[in-house]
Amino acid sequence: MDEKLVKKMIKNCLKQYYGDESQPLGERDVNDIGERLYRLKEAEPEAHMHDIVNDIVYEFLTG
Repeated sequence: MDEKLVKKMIKNCLKQYYGDESQPLGERDVNDIGERLYRLKEAEPEAHMHDIVNDIVYEFLTG
């Protein structure tokens, strides 16, 4: 999957938690989330990407 699309999906998901305020995560954090996303997608290829993004971002913010 395209890296730009994944980053955009992550940033859009973060807007659910922070609204239009600037997101508190840096580029390194977004890359870490992206890496987790790719690993989970490989482990569960039938899972929907939107669901995976929401789950990973939630875990990242609460963990």
